[in-house]
Amino acid sequence: MILDTTFIIDLLKNKANAVAKAAELEKSSFPIRTTTVNVFELWQGLEDIRDQAKKERIEQFLSSIGLLSLDRESAKAAGTIYGELKRKGELLEAEDCLIAGICLQHGDIILTRNQKHFERIKTIRVETY
Repeated sequence: MILDTTFIIDLLKNKANAVAKAAELEKSSFPIRTTTVNVFELWQGLEDIRDQAKKERIEQFLSSIGLLSLDRESAKAAGTIYGELKRKGELLEAEDCLIAGICLQHGDIILTRNQKHFERIKTIRVETY
């Protein structure tokens, strides 16, 4: 299971639905991971955070789960996804396409609040909370 940025943020904010889903995942056999692209997205928002404790909490959480990188095959898959959606007039942010490419390469599920974004990509599995 790949955790999208929306889930990580909601979990760190202790939103009930994310906390409940995290408890469910802890009991499952799914490997829990995120991607380097999600780290990028998180760090974009951290630029405005002056609270060192929040930064440390995010760093601690990221250290507790697996991390998947954008490799050549994932990047190619992401480019294909982006191109197909563009041709259909259904543009999706490049970051989401990169995350989807990583999901596709690893045969993994994306856990996200942005279900509508990722459901346009028919080749990946999407779960929400």
